[in-house]
Amino acid sequence: MTEEQIVFFADGIRLCGTLHLPDASRPPLVIGAHGLLSTGDSPKQQELAERLNRCGIAFFRFDHRGCGRSEGEFPRVTTFEGRCNDLAAAIQAVAYRPCFGPGLGLFGSSMGGAVSLAIAGSFQIDTIVTLAAPVRLSSIQVPLSYETDPRFTGMKPDQMAFDISNRLPQVRHLLIFHGDADRIVPFINAEELFERSGPPKELIRLENADHPLSNPSHQELFLHKSTNWFRQHLLMTS
Repeated sequence: MTEEQIVFFADGIRLCGTLHLPDASRPPLVIGAHGLLSTGDSPKQQELAERLNRCGIAFFRFDHRGCGRSEGEFPRVTTFEGRCNDLAAAIQAVAYRPCFGPGLGLFGSSMGGAVSLAIAGSFQIDTIVTLAAPVRLSSIQVPLSYETDPRFTGMKPDQMAFDISNRLPQVRHLLIFHGDADRIVPFINAEELFERSGPPKELIRLENADHPLSNPSHQELFLHKSTNWFRQHLLMTS
């Protein structure tokens, strides 16, 4: 297994990511999209990358604009459309390399899940896994603190406005994880994702799980089932 640092651009903004390559010839690929205030270095993505590599699946994790090693001032460049453009640029920069075989999956955590679902119809995506993904901005129960949180200083309330409900019917092969004790993105979001998306699909209700999956047993369940899902939909059908 090897790692490669990759630089690419979205809307003229320099973005950085890490490609995890397994010891396999022309593997399928999964691309991860992190949450609003996270980075591509999140422990969930790093552990998922390692497990998928052991199965023969490549994984690319990157920092959205204004986050981690990528360019941009977070409150100025962060928009939902911009996040969608970042993920689209990541797909275009990495997924079509000749080193990869057939099979492309997306993983999105929280806001990254909404972004993954939003752009899925624009590419040939074979499967998607989401964790605690919101359907629309108004469904998030902890409001963005534009006036009191220094991370949002100068950010306009409508910058992150989104509603992906009308894009869900075209989504297929979707695995949804959501904690029923999530106080940031309530479980009702997962129910709407499941109801509106097309088959095949599966909803895994994580009992008493919070938004970040603080309980190690919830994290392990997510990692185990996600890995098996990607194996099934990217390796066993290729």
